[in-house]
Amino acid sequence: MDDNSDVKPGATGASAPPTRAPHAGGGGAEAGHGKRFSAKRKLAAVRRLLRGESLEALSRELNVPAYRLSDWRDRVLIAAESALKDRERDARDEDIERLKAKVGEITMANELLYSKIDRLEAGRPLAGRRSRR
Repeated sequence: MDDNSDVKPGATGASAPPTRAPHAGGGGAEAGHGKRFSAKRKLAAVRRLLRGESLEALSRELNVPAYRLSDWRDRVLIAAESALKDRERDARDEDIERLKAKVGEITMANELLYSKIDRLEAGRPLAGRRSRR
């Protein structure tokens, strides 16, 4: 008789190797901890999640914790949202920047003039003028 005939399928014993589907990558749970995913592989996993695959099933298949898959998905959605908000720069942007700088200069000049007026008025009251007749 075979020594492994006592082991029931799916049993988790110290002597029994974990049974995994061939497409699951094999190697057990230890293989995924040191493994790094490229950006393309992460994006492929997120696409599968967005198409409706189960988070738990994908987590088991890729040997990646569910929280990490969720984090990848959230980061992809945030990046997509910001990519859709941005628009290309055009000639108007240069005009806007130039006008903003001009408004800043005028504002500073006004503030300096107002402070100079305040200093002059604080030193003496408004004097009445004599007529030149």
